[in-house]
Amino acid sequence: MFSPSDKARVFAVPPGVDFPRALVEGLRARTAKLPPEDLARAQVIVNTRRMARRVRELFDQGPPALLPRLSLVTDLGESVDLAQLPPAIPALRRRLELTQLISKLLDQQPDLAARSSLFDLSDSLAALIDEMQGEGVSADAIRQLDVSDMSGHWARAQAFIGIADHFLTTDNNALDAQARQRRVVESLIERWHKAPPQHPVILAGSTGSRGTTLMLMQAVAQLPQGALILPGFDFEQPAAVWDQLDEALTGEDHPQYRFRKIMQVLDLTSDQIARWTEDAPPSVARNRLVSLALRPAPITDAWMSEGPKLQDLDTATSAMTLVEAQSPRAEALAIALRLRQAAEDGQTAALITPDRMLTRQVSAALDRWDILPDDSAGLPLQLSPPGRFLRHVAGLFARRLDAEALLTLLKHPLCHDGDARGAHLLHTRDLELDLRRNGPPFPDRESLLAFAARQEQAGDWAQWVADQFCDQHISGTLLLAEWVTRLRILAEAISAGPSAETGTLWDKNTGQKALKVLTSLSDEAQHGGAMTAHDFADLLGALLAAEEVRDRDAPHPHIMIWGTLEARVHGADLLILGGLNEGSWPEAPAPDPWLNRQMRDKAGLLLPERRIGLSAHDFQQAIGAPEVWLTRAARSDDAETVPSRWLNRLTNLLSGLPAQNGDKALEDMRARGRTWLRWSEILEEAPEIDPAPRPSPRPPVAARPRQLSVTEIKRLIRDPYAIYAKHVLRLRPLDPLVQAPDALLRGIVIHEILEHFVKDSVFDAALLSRENFLKRASDLLDTHVAWPTARKLWLARLERIAEDFLRAETARRSDGGPVAFEARMNLKLNPLDFTLVGRADRIDINSRGAMRIIDYKTGAPPTESQQSKFDKQLLIEAAVAEQGGLDGFDPTAVAQAVFIGMGGTYKEVPAPLDKEPADKVLAELKQLISAYLEHDQGFSSRRMLHKDSDFGDYDHLARFGEWDRTSDTYPEDLT
Repeated sequence: MFSPSDKARVFAVPPGVDFPRALVEGLRARTAKLPPEDLARAQVIVNTRRMARRVRELFDQGPPALLPRLSLVTDLGESVDLAQLPPAIPALRRRLELTQLISKLLDQQPDLAARSSLFDLSDSLAALIDEMQGEGVSADAIRQLDVSDMSGHWARAQAFIGIADHFLTTDNNALDAQARQRRVVESLIERWHKAPPQHPVILAGSTGSRGTTLMLMQAVAQLPQGALILPGFDFEQPAAVWDQLDEALTGEDHPQYRFRKIMQVLDLTSDQIARWTEDAPPSVARNRLVSLALRPAPITDAWMSEGPKLQDLDTATSAMTLVEAQSPRAEALAIALRLRQAAEDGQTAALITPDRMLTRQVSAALDRWDILPDDSAGLPLQLSPPGRFLRHVAGLFARRLDAEALLTLLKHPLCHDGDARGAHLLHTRDLELDLRRNGPPFPDRESLLAFAARQEQAGDWAQWVADQFCDQHISGTLLLAEWVTRLRILAEAISAGPSAETGTLWDKNTGQKALKVLTSLSDEAQHGGAMTAHDFADLLGALLAAEEVRDRDAPHPHIMIWGTLEARVHGADLLILGGLNEGSWPEAPAPDPWLNRQMRDKAGLLLPERRIGLSAHDFQQAIGAPEVWLTRAARSDDAETVPSRWLNRLTNLLSGLPAQNGDKALEDMRARGRTWLRWSEILEEAPEIDPAPRPSPRPPVAARPRQLSVTEIKRLIRDPYAIYAKHVLRLRPLDPLVQAPDALLRGIVIHEILEHFVKDSVFDAALLSRENFLKRASDLLDTHVAWPTARKLWLARLERIAEDFLRAETARRSDGGPVAFEARMNLKLNPLDFTLVGRADRIDINSRGAMRIIDYKTGAPPTESQQSKFDKQLLIEAAVAEQGGLDGFDPTAVAQAVFIGMGGTYKEVPAPLDKEPADKVLAELKQLISAYLEHDQGFSSRRMLHKDSDFGDYDHLARFGEWDRTSDTYPEDLT
């Protein structure tokens, strides 16, 4: 196939050419005049399974031929002559072993790192070990680094890196994947030195970015019939530029750096790299433009000398579109519109981006036209239904069961998914409403069985819920094997429901993948040791996040979403390079907690810029396609973005070449992008809707409330619409599912503490002490407050004001004492046919037989001025008492009514009874009620709220926000 040569044989394909197709066409052309079996003798080594599949598909398209032997770089060790090497140790086993060792190290030296970083540290250390083995770097090379300027950090890093020594010096029976791959390549090279193969051996598609692969490429290129075929080689780059790529610290991020390294290893120059085929790229002029734009940073001054020599910039950019959207949503919609047109025109189109959020937004936009793109990345397993289900079940072990966790699982589509799922969902709905109304915040077996007693036909179901969900929290440590067993048994039981039938948890592709993860974890569990429930849940989440699943639904045959890896092995008529912002493309290098750039370079490890260089190479290949879109969003969700360095270079170069119409070519690219953005804006346009007016409904008089509580009078004054919504529409706000120790609960508990304490001390004054007060408070807090932190905080507040409260209570007892608690009030307002109801927190009778009305407040008590105008609760209660409206009391004069504030400080605010006598209060109250019983009086929203920031339960119903307090009310007669 190849003529004899004293030089290494290296071929290449320029950017923009479909590499797999060129590979196949070149093989056919070189064997066209040879016997058919000569092609079959050739061994073609590719770097990915996707590449192998594409090459086979292209051969299958004809004409008929004997196929070459296709193999992967990573599968070389599976041949018979190399099978004596033991299989590689599973990566999961190594990770579990590292996790155990790092955990013990953190136990001994907790100041080294936070415990929460355990799995991140094990991942990072595993990656370092993997890299050292792949690059052939020994542990001694790391230890001998010069660290004189960073001894403190290095001492901490060495404590962790020392763990790697054991794995780097292991015997041949316990090799990691990278160590085994390097051993395979070394054995293969040694065998080739002794007996070089005489058949063609071609390594195609690799860039030599890893040390082991580079070593194999060097050996293949020097075989008698060996050859390398490089993808995306820049034939337009001058020799002087190639010479500038020798230094890794300054050239690693250049797209052609790896090829320069290959040429150095093989003692070749750029003019000795031959074209594999004569296929020309779609636009030679564009390749020249991009090549100049991506010159290494130290020599971008070449733009001044070489830029004016660029010709045909109009031709180079005629098939390029630049979309600079204002937001990620606008970018995604413009991309979706172009993909839709491609689908209608029969074009093959692909979106290439590492930004998974952008791909999800584009897929969602395409869904409106029933276009399902072929997404090569799929969905992270942790976000699939089985992945979420398993993470929720594992969460039952890690924390106390609350209503949110319970209902999240009960509503999951994989929970109780058998024939009786309809009844299960009905019971779940009833349980949710019961938990919202009655609690408790942390459901237990007793509360669930109590719910079953209140519901018909829910007994067996509630018993199943109690058995599966309650008492699963484990505070200690268990062996990993036991955690996995518990998880699988519990997950299958929850999925199946009360019946003995098996659920669908492990069905379909996603379920099978999740089961595979659990099975592999079970197989390697003996290496995981003991861990807490939190650590197990974190480990499970990390393992699920590392896997991806693809939907089996038939995608559109011509619309694809690719990562940069897939773009190397496929061709398309239109390529859309999306998310061209710094931090996205290229992605920001991951922080290295162990070695900085200089240390990595001295040790022979890969630099962080390696990934940037590979991304740059992907960019240079993709931008050479027949038609290209370059898209970015000028702003993310919360800040301005920075254009990708490659896009920035390209636009700067074009704008600096006005003599060659570069600035006009760039403007034309942007104009084409703006056209699509305008179309996307038109697609998003919604008809203008007038804002809702400020409501003031006037329901029929017969429908208006004829009874209100004393505390609701304040709401009638300040926000009448809330009274309308509650009593006319009969709407009630839904209680929160996630109950919290809020102000409402605190008020209820403090009221009960005070009531019990004062009751106990009525007949025994000795109980009126700080110790008894705080003991009563502690007991009731333990009973009613399920949150330990809230209990301590609230008890501390009570301790702070206990002395002031007891001093004031002793003074009150010197002039009478309490005679009633939670006294009911009921007073008819004649002739209005209206009833006033309520409860007084506490009634005292003084030594003169007059009443003292007390109301406890855990917030700030209203001032006397506020009581006179709005908050008339105590004034009304005093008037009701004097009218005989208190159950069990004759009409009695009220000497005092006082708010007792039990907030951060103790405070008493008396009601202004002298300024607001009972007769006046009742007259004003009747006048107020009478007004709202008139047909022409509307229930206006937010009529006299204290502050604009105050919010009500019914503001959303009133469409507050579309209007404000300056808006006129809109009276509306209702029937």
